[in-house]
Amino acid sequence: MSKVIRIHEFGGPEVLRFEDAAIGEPGPGQVLVKHAAIGVNFIDVYQRTGLYPQELPFIAGLEAAGTVEAVGPDVTDIKTGDRVAYAGAIGAYSERRLAPADRLVVLPDGIAFPQAAAMMLKGMTAQYLLRRTYRVREGDTVLIHAAAGGVGLIACQWAKHLGATVIGTVGSEQKAEIARAHGCDHPILYKTEDFVARVKQITGGKGCAAVYDSVGQTTFNGSLDCLKPLGMLALFGQSSGKVPPFDPAVLAAKGSLFLTRPSLFAYTAQRADLLATAKDLFDVVLSGAVKIEIGRTYALKDAAQAHLDLEARETTGASILLPE
Repeated sequence: MSKVIRIHEFGGPEVLRFEDAAIGEPGPGQVLVKHAAIGVNFIDVYQRTGLYPQELPFIAGLEAAGTVEAVGPDVTDIKTGDRVAYAGAIGAYSERRLAPADRLVVLPDGIAFPQAAAMMLKGMTAQYLLRRTYRVREGDTVLIHAAAGGVGLIACQWAKHLGATVIGTVGSEQKAEIARAHGCDHPILYKTEDFVARVKQITGGKGCAAVYDSVGQTTFNGSLDCLKPLGMLALFGQSSGKVPPFDPAVLAAKGSLFLTRPSLFAYTAQRADLLATAKDLFDVVLSGAVKIEIGRTYALKDAAQAHLDLEARETTGASILLPE
């Protein structure tokens, strides 16, 4: 048996139920993983509420790290005893689980379990955004919304490491200081400042090469206005709600802009891409250029509180759950 957080109906954090679940032996393509740490992400909230619907009931969570206890009969590149991590296989809010072997990545010795659980989904998201969606180059100016969040802190450091000038929006002076300490050259307090006006001021009216927007509804139009001609808006989340339909001609009128709605799961659908993305992340973390900040730690049974804090914007960096 394994303790799990299961969702039987869509709704608020109260639908996260701490329950027992039977865990069988791994079949073809599967491994049995004992979790040491579990990541908490905003996509977990989207799935809990039904915004990204799953078949009910389901065990929540997409990201974790732990030790392989057994492997299925046809699994060859993962073995018993391996330290592994993953992002994108639903069912992570659990002490133990059967996981698809092709989604697991073996951890380097220098990456601890809590660090891995805090960085796989967020860090690989930062990787594809900065290295593939719009490939940041030295001298670029970029805007990163939610700069003190889990993805934001990693993306700010990584973009700075690549030679970019980094502008970021944050919700408080405390978060501004945290973002500044992690590579954000120009934190903008979006609650009291017009972020579009500040971006234009910072860039001398030129705008940004790219905007990375995980907020969605409340920032979308402003994000477009922060771009220079031929700039790229990567809308990779919607924590404030869905962006309403709009006329694509707006992109032409604002300077032949590019708009994409990417996802980590598409960028890492092929195992070769998953391994390359994870290696790039591991390398930049092991080099010290990017530090993974764990803001809050919760017991697995307290997953509801973790969701409450995340939705209330009370967290910075990553939050993780620890199995008991």
